[in-house]
Amino acid sequence: MVTGRKMMVALAATVVVAALVVAAAGAVIAARGRDTGQSAITGSPTQRTLVWAPGACVSRNGSRFDLTACNGGHAEVLALAADPPGLDGCPADTDEIVRVGKGRTACLQYFLDPHPGRPGGGGGVPRAGDCLGRDGREVPCSTKGWYGRAVAIVSRMDACPSGTLDALTMDDSVACLGSEGQVPVEGACVSSKVARVSCDSSLAWARVTAFGKSGADCPEGSDRYVTARGAYRPVTCLHLLSK
Repeated sequence: MVTGRKMMVALAATVVVAALVVAAAGAVIAARGRDTGQSAITGSPTQRTLVWAPGACVSRNGSRFDLTACNGGHAEVLALAADPPGLDGCPADTDEIVRVGKGRTACLQYFLDPHPGRPGGGGGVPRAGDCLGRDGREVPCSTKGWYGRAVAIVSRMDACPSGTLDALTMDDSVACLGSEGQVPVEGACVSSKVARVSCDSSLAWARVTAFGKSGADCPEGSDRYVTARGAYRPVTCLHLLSK
């Protein structure tokens, strides 16, 4: 049997233990609410801290991306990479690259279509099958006026595979281009900007006779040649259609 005095001692011990538990829980909540420089949920110890990490969910509001609980949002973090991510920093199916801190980016994939990271989609990481403008920027292949379609993305221009007709230098890689788009090919007509056009077009200025490393490589019948320093094909030999 528990006497009155023993019962009072037991109750006092219980109160002390409960106070310690509450204090410990308060310390956990305080730690979760500490400013770490990352988006976080505070208040309830059952709600997990939101951090930029693979598997995290992200909501989009215009050009802004914020971490969110995974019962909502628009995209998932596939990987974290350097800034810029480099040639193989993000997975091939990355739809969006977002800067999340000094020297860090997050590689995102949207939950729903459309997926701009797919070949020809116009976004994400440039890959084989993507279309690019003359400035090396990726554009959707469904739009008009893109310069060329990548057959490979490599680290150096001399690493482009056989069959490459032109190459564009990007931030940290090189896009090797095939014959599609406005890439000049031998026998094609070009505008004064040396972009391929229909020979029936009013923009047709010359016909490509050959490509070479110097003007001495141009064959008979060439009226002029255009030099592009550092280009994949340094010299384009031309026969003028109108003089």
